[in-house]
Order: sequence, then structure tokens, then C-alpha cells
Amino acid sequence: MALTTRRRALTAFGAAVLGTVALPAARALAGEPTYGPRPLWRAHAHNDYEHPRPLLDALDHRFGSVEADIYLVGDQLLVAHDPADLDPARTLESLYLDTLAARVRANHGSVYRGYHRPLQLLIDIKTEGSSTYLELDRHLRRYRGLFTTYAHGRVHPGPVTAVISGDRAARVPMEAQSVRRAFYDGRLADLGTSAPASFVPLISDNWTLNFTWLGVGSFPDAERAKLNGIVSAAHRRGQQVRFWATPDVAGPARDALWGELLAAGVDYFNTDDLAGLEAFLDAHGTP
Repeated sequence: MALTTRRRALTAFGAAVLGTVALPAARALAGEPTYGPRPLWRAHAHNDYEHPRPLLDALDHRFGSVEADIYLVGDQLLVAHDPADLDPARTLESLYLDTLAARVRANHGSVYRGYHRPLQLLIDIKTEGSSTYLELDRHLRRYRGLFTTYAHGRVHPGPVTAVISGDRAARVPMEAQSVRRAFYDGRLADLGTSAPASFVPLISDNWTLNFTWLGVGSFPDAERAKLNGIVSAAHRRGQQVRFWATPDVAGPARDALWGELLAAGVDYFNTDDLAGLEAFLDAHGTP
């Protein structure tokens, strides 16, 4: 994914997950603060693993969503942007899953102390989708209670919601499961179809394939109406909206485009500039 942002979140879903790493129920200890800093739920860390401290830098900036690209190598899930960057030490567990499990334990049941809305972990599959997802599912099962779970028609919220993006072949094995620890990142083509929010809670797409405006000059009225229509249609079905390939160079154009996304109610803002998006959302009083 380029310097322009790409890939996409859920409202508070569900809780009980089967696995092997048990997490305690949320509870505050006497004398400890109930709440930490207010999270920025609409902030999405694009290519999060390329920051100096994957996951931790985004959490320090209070982001509500982080993105990790994965490759299936043997039975390992390695995190990297390109195959040339693969490193056996940089696994999904070591960079994300173990760290999240430890943080949730330390915060008595949530990623952000006192805030029980799930953090979104967007997992972008770079290798063949079906086989990679099935291995990912085996990994997620090891973390009991960590992930939002779909089980026999119901969604049970957990501290982290995994959403699967990338190779589209992951959809078939996911749809076949009666119990899942992950959800599917849809596209605009999924908007208004029979796919429910319990399977496709997020609608993501490429901004530049749907809009010509990149923040310079006025936002064309027809494009603003199109954006508002997309967001309204998704929200009516309980789905959230994210665009990738939005401008991500600091300056008036990015601020103008982010302002229109904010006004339209777009749910996730992609960026590589953690501090920049944090400052923008804080300035607009937006959690």
C-alpha cells in the first residue's frame, strides 16, 4: 500500500471466545483510575507495522483501529508489506496478539482502560485467502476472550474485533463457519446486498475509484451527495464506512478532505501520520 492511505470497524460487538489464553472480566481495582485517555475510535493506523513500535505507537496516539498485513509461511503468519520484508521474528502473535492479550489483562478487560468498545484489528491477507484465513482462525482460537465472536447467529463483543481484508478468497470459509472470531471487510459492491452486518460490519473502498476530488477546490455537489448516500445506506444496515487511498500529505488538501469525511459521518480515517490525525480529530472534538 502506497503513502496514500488504504484499507478499513465495527460498533461494540461481542465477547466470549473459545481458545487457550483466558482473559479476566473487566473490573477496576481500588485506588486505580477507572478511565484512561479518551480513545479516537475513528482513527485507523494504515500499515501500522511500519511504525517504529507496531501497535504501541498507535495506542499511544489513542487510535481505535490498526492494520496488519499478513503472509502465510508454513504455519506462521508473518507481518510485512512486501515478501522481501518477511522476517520470521515479526509474527502476528509477537507484534499484535500477545501484546493485545497482555494489555487487556492489565486493563481488566479492555484495550483502553474504562472504555469497553472493541479495538479494531484489520488483518489484510496478502497470500491466498482461503488457506491463510483457516490458519489465522487457528491462531485466533488460542486467545480466549480476546476477540469479538460470531456464534450461531449472535455476535458477542470482546476487547478486540478482527476484520479480514485483502485476498477475497477468505470469504468462502468465513461464510461457512457457524462460529467465527473475525468479520469480513466488504466493498461498495456489498452495500445493500443480503450480507448482514454480523458478517460484513465494514464497507471499505478506494477513494480515487469513486471520487475525483482530492481536497483541492470545492467538493463537487454530486460527489458530496454520493458520499452522503453511501454513508447513510451503510449506517441504516448497521455497517461502518472506510475509504483508502485518501490524501495523506499534511496540508490544506488533506484537512479539507478529512473535514468532508467527518461531516458525512465516515467512520474510519486512514493515515500513516498518527500525530497528524490525532491533532485533527482532537481539534474537531471527535472521539
